[in-house]
Amino acid sequence: MTGGPPDAPAHPTLRSPLPGHTSRAYLRRQENRESNARTYPRRIPIAVRRAWGSWIEDVDGNVLIDFLAGAGALPLGHSHPEVVEAAVRQLRLHAHGLDLPTPAKDEFTETHLGLLPASLRPGMKMHFCGPTGANAVEAALKLCKTATGRSEIVSFSGGFHGSTHGAMAVTSLVEQKEPVPGGMPGVHFFPYSHCYRCPLALDPAHCDTNCAAYLEHALNDTHGGIARPAAFILELVQGEGGVVPATAEFARRVQALARELDVPLVVDEIQTGYGRTGTWFAFEQYGLEPDVILASKAAGGIGLPVAVMFYSRRLDTWAPGAHIGTFRGHQPAFAASVAAINVMRRERVLDNVAEQGAAITGRLRELRDRYPFLGDVRGRGLMIGVEVVDPATGAPDPTRAARIQAGCLRRGLILELGGRNDAVVRMLPPLNVETRVVQTALRIIEATLNSVAAAPPGPLVDPVLEPAAGTAD
Repeated sequence: MTGGPPDAPAHPTLRSPLPGHTSRAYLRRQENRESNARTYPRRIPIAVRRAWGSWIEDVDGNVLIDFLAGAGALPLGHSHPEVVEAAVRQLRLHAHGLDLPTPAKDEFTETHLGLLPASLRPGMKMHFCGPTGANAVEAALKLCKTATGRSEIVSFSGGFHGSTHGAMAVTSLVEQKEPVPGGMPGVHFFPYSHCYRCPLALDPAHCDTNCAAYLEHALNDTHGGIARPAAFILELVQGEGGVVPATAEFARRVQALARELDVPLVVDEIQTGYGRTGTWFAFEQYGLEPDVILASKAAGGIGLPVAVMFYSRRLDTWAPGAHIGTFRGHQPAFAASVAAINVMRRERVLDNVAEQGAAITGRLRELRDRYPFLGDVRGRGLMIGVEVVDPATGAPDPTRAARIQAGCLRRGLILELGGRNDAVVRMLPPLNVETRVVQTALRIIEATLNSVAAAPPGPLVDPVLEPAAGTAD
C-alpha cells in the first residue's frame, strides 16, 4: 500500500527514554499554557516533529508506530503524498467558501453520496456542519426535533457522541456530565447490546434480545413515561465506549421499532465511517437504512476538519440559517477527502482493512488464551479493542490496561485506552497499514504482555515506563 516515504523504517527506533529531554520541555510548556482539559499527552507523552504513513517521529528522534491515527481521522495515515498534494493545490486555489457552491464542494458531495448504498442515495440530502463530529450531532438533534415537532431523544448506554452541550447530553458517560449542571433535558438512555457485560445483568446469551425487548416495551407502554421521541441516536460500533459492536438482532429491532413509531433513526458514523469497519459505513453490515447518518473524522481525508450529515429528504423542513458555522466550507478538506477516497478505491483499501483486521484480531485471540487478564477481543475491521480484566474476578482492570499501553509505548507502539474504567486497549491503525507494520506491532504487544504478566501486582505509579535507548523489535 502507498502512504509513506521510501525510507519508511522496518521497526520503531527508540533513541531516548519517553518522554525524551526535548519532549519533556514541550510538555512542561504545554502544561503551563494550555487547558487542563487536554488528554492525549497525559498518556502519550511525546512532542511530534513529523509523521508519515503509520509512523510518528518525536522531537528527540524516536520513531514509533501510530495505531491511533488521529483518533481515526487519518484513513491513509499521516501525510499521504497524493492527498497532501490535493489539499495544497486547493489551498492555492480557494480555501474558505462558507456554504457557496464550488467545484471542490460539488465533487465532495457527489463522491460522498456515491458511497451510500444505491437504495439510499436518491432519498438523501447533505448538510455541511461546523467542522467537528459533535457539531454534526447537534445538527441532527435540531433537525429531528424540527421535523417531528417532538423533544424526547433515545440514546444508549456506552454511547459517546461528543462533548458540546447537546452532544454531551446524549453521551452516556456520567463523569463528563456531572461537573456541568443544567444539561439538555428529555434524553432517555436504554441498554445497548454489550453482551460481554450485559447492561441488564441477565444471561449474555440473550442480551441482544433482552435489550431490544426492553426498549420496545418501554416505548409502547402507555404508562412507560416516555412520549414518542424525536429521534433514536445509535453507534453501531461504540468507539469511546470500548469498541463494542451492536449485535445484528439488536440493531435490526431498533430500526424496526423506529419505523413502527415513525421516529428518525440517527446513526453516528463519526468514528466508524469511511472504511474503518471494512465497509464504507458500518450500518451496511447490519442491513440498516438510517434516516440520518453522521460523519466526520476520516471524512477530511488527511485529518482536515469537516463534518457532514446525510439525511432523508422528508426531514428537510428547517429554515435557512437553522444550523450554520463559519468553517463549514473548508475547501482543502473537500479536496483531500475526494483524493483519499480515490486512493482507497484504486488500491482496494477496504480489502486491506478486512485482511489486516482479521490478522490482528486473530492473533490477539490467540494471546487471550495465554494471558488470563485479556478478557475480550472485539471490533470490526481495523477498529479493535481488548478488554483487560482481573483474572480472579473478571472485573475491568484499568491498572493493567495502563501498563499495557505504557509498555507498548516504550517499545515504540502508540495505542489508546477507552471503555468503562479505561480498561479497553484500543487500536485504530491507518486503513492502508502494511503487513510488516502489523506484524511488528503484534510482536511489540506480545512482548509487552509478557512483561505485564511477569510484573508484581500493585498500582501503576508512573504511566510512562522509560526504556533503555535502543531499537525495538
